[in-house]
Amino acid sequence: MSDRSQIAARAAQLSVRFEAAGAQVVDPPLLQPAGTLLDLYGEDIRARAYVTSDALRGEQMLRPDFTVPVVQMHMKEGAESARYTYSGEVFRRQEQDPDRSNEYVQVGYEVFDREDPAAADAEVFSLFALQLRGLSLRAATGDIGILMAAVQGLKTTEKRKAALMRHIWRPRRFRALLDRYAGRTAVPESRAKLLSSEGDLVGSATEIGKRSAAEIRDRIEVLRADAAAGPIAENEILALEALMAVRETVPYAIEQLRDIAVDLPAILPALNRLDERTAAMKARGVDVENLDFEASYGRTSMEYYDGFVFGFYAESRPDLPPIASGGRYDALTRMLGQGGEIPAVGGVIRPDLILSLEGDRS
Repeated sequence: MSDRSQIAARAAQLSVRFEAAGAQVVDPPLLQPAGTLLDLYGEDIRARAYVTSDALRGEQMLRPDFTVPVVQMHMKEGAESARYTYSGEVFRRQEQDPDRSNEYVQVGYEVFDREDPAAADAEVFSLFALQLRGLSLRAATGDIGILMAAVQGLKTTEKRKAALMRHIWRPRRFRALLDRYAGRTAVPESRAKLLSSEGDLVGSATEIGKRSAAEIRDRIEVLRADAAAGPIAENEILALEALMAVRETVPYAIEQLRDIAVDLPAILPALNRLDERTAAMKARGVDVENLDFEASYGRTSMEYYDGFVFGFYAESRPDLPPIASGGRYDALTRMLGQGGEIPAVGGVIRPDLILSLEGDRS
């Protein structure tokens, strides 16, 4: 285990390299307003964040990551193209795995640039690969935007598509919804009973929690509209399943995805962006011929990403989380931009994990 001084020294070394790439140093406060984070992640974040409060500032959280406060700062100042780097502690509650750190240092690099998103993706990935040179790591890449485009292009109701979009980062729930919308599973018994008992339910509205008769009636209408919608076509479901299963090197993944686009043409713009990113990476010296691409990568841990995603892993140490990870989060700038937006991509490195791997080699 590396001590704090060693971690701080390595973090400083990483930061200097990001500064040399043109990044401005920023240092967001340790305490972040809880409201923003709850709006983004919902109540789920309470299970993995340290929450506190005071009379003046209300509920706050110890910084769970840097990206959200950096985006808020950038959008508030109304800047256009910019690059930032930061180094400091983040805090994550660990209630199930006592061996995982609940406090550790992240060093990050964020790029806000609307001129050439593909070039920005390649810049971030190649800089992180350079920072990690000499370590035996596997790089994984993906693109959440392709799956999002596929869902948005399904021939089904807007409410069903919205539900699937909401659960992209929860694969089991996403699968359950997909099976129901495809007609593969029956309507849950509780829902079937609700649909067949409108009169009784509305008449006894005061006995059903705090819901009014109007709220119950509206809910039933929504459920009836969903029940009346036909199943999603089998060819679309099979194509979506094939898309989520793609796991190949980049050239072969692109080939498979182009075949899948015959049944899911809505993904073609996202595939064109993948082509542009691949060319930009190749121009920066990335070995794209042997770079892994997983269409479902990032679905369990990268909730605010909506495009390119990546991670670097030590396969000799499966007990370790990613040594570095990141991706594109254009939608986050829209959510926090108060009417403004700008394409953005970035990532973080764990200096403590780098030192741990270097210790394994000595």
